[in-house]
Amino acid sequence: MDGALALVDEEGLDKLTIRRLAQRLGVTPMALYWHFKNKNELQTALINRLWSLVDTDVDPAAPWHARLHALVTSVVAVLRAHPSAAQLMLSVNFEAAPLCYDSMETALALLIEGGFSAEQAVAVGRYGLRTATMLAVGDPKMPPNMTAEEIAEVHRRKRVMFETLSPERYGRVVEAASALAISDQSDADIALGIDLFVAGVRALAPNG
Repeated sequence: MDGALALVDEEGLDKLTIRRLAQRLGVTPMALYWHFKNKNELQTALINRLWSLVDTDVDPAAPWHARLHALVTSVVAVLRAHPSAAQLMLSVNFEAAPLCYDSMETALALLIEGGFSAEQAVAVGRYGLRTATMLAVGDPKMPPNMTAEEIAEVHRRKRVMFETLSPERYGRVVEAASALAISDQSDADIALGIDLFVAGVRALAPNG
């Protein structure tokens, strides 16, 4: 699984096949077929591996919302470290990837402690995973594997587009042109996103 994760990180999810993984590991494809019948089983096992990397050992002495913050931060960190595999964490085969239950149990327990019903906790948890994925992956419109020069050119063109709008009608957009043009997120941007999500959940929580 570590070999499969490294392959996806370097070459993308579409390159993950039993044959390609066997080449990387220096074994025959048949050696891997003893463990995985097909590519779907291999991807499901990779989902399990990804969920095992999430730290659910949150501080029991901390308030529930602080523990939720730590959990979301860990999920984002895993997704940022393995962005090509992020989409896999949104397509969970619960029977085949049981390690997602640890994160699920922790999240639901924290949200119920905050006063949400079980049904509400499930809904908030789903939004939390979507939020974490968007924070980790960044701008979905940016093509993958772009060079630094290509990214800089995209940002330059977007900045020029915003700067040339009518300042009378779109004054604030023109003023913020440089910030709006940058699609990649800094650590501070991601930390702000996590803070906003948890603050929103806490504001809605009966025991906030």
